[in-house]
Amino acid sequence: MAETILWVLRGSERESARWIEYRVTTEEGMVVLDALHWIQAYLAPDLAVRWNCKAAKCGSCSAEVNGRPRLLCKTRLSDFPEGEAISVEPMRAFPLIRDLVTDVSWNYRVNARMAPFDPPKDAPEEAWRWQQEDIERVQEFRRCIECFLCQDVCHVLRNHETENEFAGPRYLVRAAGLEMHPMDQGDRLSYLRSDAGIGYCNITKCCTEVCPEHIKITDNAIIPLKERVADRYYDPIRIAWRKLRGESEPGEPSAPQT
Repeated sequence: MAETILWVLRGSERESARWIEYRVTTEEGMVVLDALHWIQAYLAPDLAVRWNCKAAKCGSCSAEVNGRPRLLCKTRLSDFPEGEAISVEPMRAFPLIRDLVTDVSWNYRVNARMAPFDPPKDAPEEAWRWQQEDIERVQEFRRCIECFLCQDVCHVLRNHETENEFAGPRYLVRAAGLEMHPMDQGDRLSYLRSDAGIGYCNITKCCTEVCPEHIKITDNAIIPLKERVADRYYDPIRIAWRKLRGESEPGEPSAPQT
């Protein structure tokens, strides 16, 4: 057996939270969540940490390890140099509840504002037979486990307090999964441009780097959606044509006829 030092940020308010040192007896194969459970069992039974499946499929145990957003159940202690202390703190982009538990309910409010899947009601059975490429494209986005690590690492949400203006990468992924679905009839481009604030994303790919499901968030979801929004609203030929015909922008009330 070996010993690993964990520094855990504890408290119920960001301003008064304190770093507490714990010396944990560790064994080969342990992950950070195991170490936190050891702390709960032997040193601090009141340590608050959210978890569920311990199989990297529920997204519950998201936190920051050595300053990087990670799943606690997927981060092995052996990933770090032997003898090096490991810091564990709650996700910084969300309000703190206590210790390592944060309030992620804002994400569900964002989700509720997006138009749901809208398939045709009377489509024939053969319409649901797709090319394999279309299936794989949509399935990638459905791998999301809603760990919200991408939301946490996104500097637009993390550093600029844009919760009322930007939906964040997780919900751009959801929008992509709907917009690119072969059977979806919905139109979310106006929503993406305005309420979702897709223009705030400057494609740094930090969300892609932390995704535990290896979804290519930036390349396969955000950039294609940006292209669709730009094509509809910012293409100079389309703008000139709408002005010539006296038409309003798509998603806006029609211009009065004179």
